[in-house]
Amino acid sequence: MSAHVLDNPIWQSLLSRHLELAQRHEPVARYPAPVAPFLGVAAEAGAYIETGALAAAFADLVPPGDIALLLGAPPLAAPGWELRHLANLAQMVCAAPVAGEADPDGIVELGPDQRDEVLALTALVYPHYFRPRTPELGRYFGVYRDGRLAAMAGERMGTHDYTELSAICTHPDFVGQGHARRLLLFLANDNHARGRIPFLHVSPDNPRAVELYQRNGFELRREIPFWSLRRA
Repeated sequence: MSAHVLDNPIWQSLLSRHLELAQRHEPVARYPAPVAPFLGVAAEAGAYIETGALAAAFADLVPPGDIALLLGAPPLAAPGWELRHLANLAQMVCAAPVAGEADPDGIVELGPDQRDEVLALTALVYPHYFRPRTPELGRYFGVYRDGRLAAMAGERMGTHDYTELSAICTHPDFVGQGHARRLLLFLANDNHARGRIPFLHVSPDNPRAVELYQRNGFELRREIPFWSLRRA
């Protein structure tokens, strides 16, 4: 059985929708560090072990002191590199549009003028994953209350057929008011209207988020391992 593109989402994203952003050294590709910490490895990377090409690719793309993050089946161990299993994440897919339209009133697209507000909010929730140039990966939307960015959600990895929803977060002062759900429905249904299937990754240790996604059309596709890679 052939592998599904979502079994190796970082690699597939860098081969397709984010090809222009990709830093590549076969059989490895990664996002520029200011964009995202993610690195993908081709499924056939094992063929490069004998020649040392895999270690050379890592050395070219992951500078000393940097840590890259991977999703999916791990690459074979390369000499001089430490691969650490961080967790198994729930990969969830919304296979069909969600019943009921999300009220778009008050949902605004976030651009360069909101950059500082976006970085301040994501620093509270995603301090390691959202970086200064992460908004280059897709569209981001937010809801304002009392002149403050109360909640946001956006698009991260993806192929021409799938879009990962990410950075779905609410400021602690505005939790429980339904903002995250509105943004989730808005983005999920908008992607379906564009011919793309939404998916996302969430820690099973975050039951509040898992329940939100389950109640709004997302179903577990698989558990997918999450890894870090650094020089040994």
